Amino acid sequence: MSTPPPTQRPFNIGEVLARIEAAVKDYPRAALFELAEEGFNRPFQVAVGCIISTRTRDEVTLKLARRLFARARTPAQVAGLSLPDLESLIRGCAFAEAKARQIRAIAERALADFGGELPCDEKVLLSLPGIGPKCASLVLGIACGRPRVAVDTHVYRVVRRWGYVNTRTPEETMRALEARVPPEYWLDINRLLVPFGKHICRPEVPRCSICPLADLCPRVGVTKSA
Repeated sequence: MSTPPPTQRPFNIGEVLARIEAAVKDYPRAALFELAEEGFNRPFQVAVGCIISTRTRDEVTLKLARRLFARARTPAQVAGLSLPDLESLIRGCAFAEAKARQIRAIAERALADFGGELPCDEKVLLSLPGIGPKCASLVLGIACGRPRVAVDTHVYRVVRRWGYVNTRTPEETMRALEARVPPEYWLDINRLLVPFGKHICRPEVPRCSICPLADLCPRVGVTKSA
């Protein structure tokens, strides 16, 4: 059942994120943040985890990344795997064969050009196979302590549903958010909006009745809610 949106109040992003943090505390973390908590927080590991996660559910990403890192967690160890072995370790994610080639190529480049670890350099990260703006931002934010806004499908949908930005692509959304959101909140955008978008502000039928932002959100584009 859909309910009408509220009359909008001022949208304070710090307050919004604090409310979301409280609302999602009992839901699983976004996969790369969970892996980082487990110690897989080096630039190469975050990059590999992000590649595995593309078009793949978080619960699958976690299982496969843990399986791979149990066997090989450094560029040298991954480069020592045969391509069939690497593919078998991540089989179950979308496009496993292509991702295995990308991960192997990144490991080899880390060894050949960067002394065995990826640098915290956005241009270098974006030059790597399988690494786009979202993954580069997550590597910089999680592994390098250089927060950036990382926009995936959940972030893109949620902030547009809020009416917070009016953008047409994830890349435009990243730039718009970085222009509007204070830097201290940049990494939290992905960390919090991924579980929020999966479990509360869902794609088809958002759960507006339990949303912590019910008094703030204009529900742009929402025609049906629960």
